[in-house]
Amino acid sequence: MIASAETPLSVPIRSIQCGRVHPFRDLDEPSAIGKHPVQGPVRVRRLGLEGDEQADLTVHGGPDKAIHHYPHDHYAFWRQAIGAHPLLADYGAFGENIATDGLTEEAVCIGDRWRLGTALVEVSQGRQPCWKLDHRFDGAAVNLGVVKSRRAGWYYRVVEEGAVAAGDAMELVARPWPEWSVQRVFGLLIAGDHKRDPEGLEALGEVSALAAPWVRRRAKLLGLEG
Repeated sequence: MIASAETPLSVPIRSIQCGRVHPFRDLDEPSAIGKHPVQGPVRVRRLGLEGDEQADLTVHGGPDKAIHHYPHDHYAFWRQAIGAHPLLADYGAFGENIATDGLTEEAVCIGDRWRLGTALVEVSQGRQPCWKLDHRFDGAAVNLGVVKSRRAGWYYRVVEEGAVAAGDAMELVARPWPEWSVQRVFGLLIAGDHKRDPEGLEALGEVSALAAPWVRRRAKLLGLEG
């Protein structure tokens, strides 16, 4: 395993969040982006945390998006960017399941395997933001801010089921692709960095742990599919 100096090998979990599907913008546009801290251990299943839901399974949830991690480190940035929104006073403002400090997109790589409590999870892709973030924050330009700042968070697939609770540790156990941080891959596939780094976009094909939607995104940017 190779870990950069910026990557802590063990990080305490500040909070675990789960949420149920509720009406969001309109009655016919439900969402489970409203996640709230839960107490005690939560079972980690192949498709996510027990008690957590996703509304639109065509773009959310599934094996490659089982658990969403958003760095609590970024909340200070967002307070500066959009003001002291009430959602930023608690965990789960960005619909994340896992909240930590000291672990951000430049220090986490696609394919990283982390011991999450007693479960084992693998980083599959960054989070591609959508309109729901802007709506959740009352029209603030959060979606654009995520792309410009690369503060996107990331998803895990579950390799081994187990349980996790706030206060447990996350421990890095494997890093097969140390050159492919979430920040770099997000930049290439979502934030337009492929225009100045076509070689990087080409080389990204070596990362077999990359989730299928981002594999297709890469192919489209390379002109390999319509």
